[in-house]
Amino acid sequence: MSELFPRKQVMGFIFSLVLTAAALTVYFLDFSFAVGMTILLVTAFVQAAVQLVVFMHAGETEDKKAIYMNIYYAVAIALVTILGSLLILAWDM
Repeated sequence: MSELFPRKQVMGFIFSLVLTAAALTVYFLDFSFAVGMTILLVTAFVQAAVQLVVFMHAGETEDKKAIYMNIYYAVAIALVTILGSLLILAWDM
């Protein structure tokens, strides 16, 4: 029997609001640049993971291994692209 109340989605929504509030504190409080960027990066990646798992139902099908492998591959390609771009810009070519 399926659940009538979407507890997982409500908890995901509340967690998303908490993460948004944590990221918003960077704007209102006087953090150093390094601390502010760390908070923003961590909350952004956790928020993306919550969105994928809770709201896009990434792990609820039989092929969840393939879905997660595609996500890991996409993240790896994005990181290589970003870090490669920063490396090229740092060399000032």
